[in-house]
Amino acid sequence: MTDEFSLSSIELQRYQPNRYPFLMIDRVVSVVPGEYAEGYKNLTNNEWFFPKHFEGHPNMPGALQLESMAQMLTVAITTLDGLEGKVTHALEHKVKFMKEVVPGDRLDIRAELTSWKRGIARGNAICKVDNVIVSSANMLITIPDIFTQYLPK
Repeated sequence: MTDEFSLSSIELQRYQPNRYPFLMIDRVVSVVPGEYAEGYKNLTNNEWFFPKHFEGHPNMPGALQLESMAQMLTVAITTLDGLEGKVTHALEHKVKFMKEVVPGDRLDIRAELTSWKRGIARGNAICKVDNVIVSSANMLITIPDIFTQYLPK
């Protein structure tokens, strides 16, 4: 038996502190706290970044693809007991971009937590469009409220 569940766009906001226009997830279709989270972002011509990135050839900035992966990893962590709504900060990301993401695409995002100790999380994520990997990342993020408890005094 797993603790798998899904989160609507409204429920997601209990676990992910980012809000529009920086919330880069529309729905979490499956999450097992402390293991993984997966969901998607629907992209339309109405996204705030498309008009200027780039005129005549709009595509989703790589930094926002990375942000969507980091936010999904955050959901895998903040759904753990006692961590709901906690703020996370990036420590290190190694990211690869393979293909452009354009208006009309659905960005499917899966993040897996590989380590969680003393407020520091390691994880991997991939973004896919039409089942083709468009970007991936290895990430190190922290929950400062927890991490600072372990710093030398």
